[in-house]
Amino acid sequence: MKKFARLLVAMLVILALGCTAALAEITVGIVNNPPSESGYREANVKDFEKVFCEENGYKALTFYSLKNDEQLAAAQQFITDGVDYLLISAAETTGWDAVLQSAQENGIGVFLFDRMIACDESLYNAAVVSDMANQGKLAVEWLISLNLPEYNIIHIQGAMGSDAQIGRTGALDEKVAADEAWKIVVQQTATWDEAEAKKIVESVINSKEAFNIIYAENDGMAKGAVAALDEAGITHGVEGDVIVMGFDCNKWALRELLAGNWNYDGQCSPFQAEVINGLIQKLENGETIEEKLIISEERGFDAKTITQEEIDTFGLGE
Repeated sequence: MKKFARLLVAMLVILALGCTAALAEITVGIVNNPPSESGYREANVKDFEKVFCEENGYKALTFYSLKNDEQLAAAQQFITDGVDYLLISAAETTGWDAVLQSAQENGIGVFLFDRMIACDESLYNAAVVSDMANQGKLAVEWLISLNLPEYNIIHIQGAMGSDAQIGRTGALDEKVAADEAWKIVVQQTATWDEAEAKKIVESVINSKEAFNIIYAENDGMAKGAVAALDEAGITHGVEGDVIVMGFDCNKWALRELLAGNWNYDGQCSPFQAEVINGLIQKLENGETIEEKLIISEERGFDAKTITQEEIDTFGLGE
């Protein structure tokens, strides 16, 4: 009888521990761009999947879209589902106020990652993001340092209205407006797409308008632009006629720098998940978050100085 009683107590303890574990599970709703968007995004998605997993005490609900209205609807559904936290990388910087207010009213914590949203900072707990405007500034400063007699630029933009597009466009627009030696030959969005970027460059080549710089707002679009140059027999890179610039620092792109085929690549770190996890754990432990804005430390890489060690350290993917 005593043995049975001890067994019963043990079973109750195990059951109680199981219930406690179930209650302790934290539900996060992750609204992000799809991994197919770019090598950067693929790395970003994998990072969040690794951190916000069952083994770490999380139940993750995910939604991927490049369309802001679809992201907004998904975020509102996550609120209705009663998630504990919303994690958002917004397709566009605007339109989020009502959703974020709804989250706040329902006691749901909000963390921005990768990109900022144009809203009052009281509507989110913290933002763990890249400084997209600084990425653009670093790229333009690098271009200025070349001291070219003229700058005739094909500017291939990312998804319009995204924080990445706005930031990487801003510094270039300012410089072109202030310096008559700088000219935009064409400024057009390819929405992060390699094939669309190729079409844009093909169109300029066919128009016979002179250009000597391709400023593509991600590596995939730079790759598409280079494909158009290659098909037309136009040289590019360190010893070529056209300067090629990309962003994100995929390893394959950095290898293009090392080989002298591209000239510049701006870093954009996709690794924010562990930082957000630490902030969530602080809130779960009743602590406060002291730092509202956490900016990833990033830099630009020059084909003339990049090393294999830097590719191994900072490159994304394989």
